[in-house]
Amino acid sequence: MPTERFTFTGHSGHTLAARLDLPEGPHLATALFAHCFTCSKDIPAVRRIAARLAGAGIAVLRFDFTGLGHSEGEFANTSFTSNIEDLHLAAKALANRDMAPSLLIGHSLGGAAVLAAAKQIDSAKAIVTIGAPSDPEHVTHNFDAALDRIEAEGRAEVCLGGRPVTIGQDFVESVRAETLKDDIAHLHRALLILHAPRDEIVGIENAAEIFTAAKHPKSFVTLDETDHLISNASDAEYTAGVIAAWASRYLDLTPPAPPPGAPEGIVRVSEADPKGFLQDVNAGPDHHVLADEPEAYGGTDRGMSPYGFLSAGLGACTSMTIRMYARRKGWPLHHVSVDVNHDKVHAQDADSRSDAKADTFTRVVRLEGDLSDDQRARLMEIADKCPVHRTLERSSTVVTEEG
Repeated sequence: MPTERFTFTGHSGHTLAARLDLPEGPHLATALFAHCFTCSKDIPAVRRIAARLAGAGIAVLRFDFTGLGHSEGEFANTSFTSNIEDLHLAAKALANRDMAPSLLIGHSLGGAAVLAAAKQIDSAKAIVTIGAPSDPEHVTHNFDAALDRIEAEGRAEVCLGGRPVTIGQDFVESVRAETLKDDIAHLHRALLILHAPRDEIVGIENAAEIFTAAKHPKSFVTLDETDHLISNASDAEYTAGVIAAWASRYLDLTPPAPPPGAPEGIVRVSEADPKGFLQDVNAGPDHHVLADEPEAYGGTDRGMSPYGFLSAGLGACTSMTIRMYARRKGWPLHHVSVDVNHDKVHAQDADSRSDAKADTFTRVVRLEGDLSDDQRARLMEIADKCPVHRTLERSSTVVTEEG
């Protein structure tokens, strides 16, 4: 997934830092991501969600609000209103690159910000909130003990998420003054609300209030055991998958048709977790799966192993070839299934010190239907003629180039 450094001017004239995650294939849509309160564009959950959406053909701009992360300015001088202005300017910067955002995503207070900003971003067709408060003032409970000092001194340093942050009086006053009920009721866009029932930072009742205030089309999906920061990689992957699937109903994510006679497209495999073996496998914008290794070999077992994919290819091709032949003959084949077993695991195969072993695929084909013995015998012969079977039986050449 290519990622570009991206900068634009924020509401106060400071330069705001951003990253633009781009699809490897066709660019089908653009999303604008607003991060959580005092977080940054680079927290793991935001990176993971952006990567997954980019794999689906959706470019994602994630940026640091004024005074946060790598952006210039002082957070103490910002407000909820200025955050909304930064969002508008981010959308404008994308539009200047002919990438006006059609999807707005906001996490926590960023979710409240996109709900408020949407009415002035005409290109937006769909909105996603993740763990968002229904009332921006909700965030002040994170620094209740400092409110008196902020009011008396104009600002105060508080500890949020394990790090010091200076909160200004303008911020407190702006979140107290902002109400979202009318903005939500007049969104006129599709809305997806994602929230965890056990979110201890922003309670689940906020999701209910947003859902009640919104008009259809609206959807709510629970994030189950997820914490507020979506710190677990599998939770981030689930969240990203839900957003990508949901967005396809409201955004035109149809890739351009390939020219007549074009070969199958590239299957792109990208590392998802550098600490393990999890891989994103994308075959065009519409097909995404995970590859992994079992826990016994240092993986997280969240996807099939490489040899599992190889076996799946053989099994799928076998079943398709049998079905194609039976359909052409008009034979009463009601159902076909194929079990494939490979006798060598990837970890052993990758170890140059291990003794060489021959690869053996054991394939069990089950044919259901009122078939004669001759028909069954012929279909079993056809199984051996599937293209993947033939590829595995003969030697192949793999050419490796550095990209």
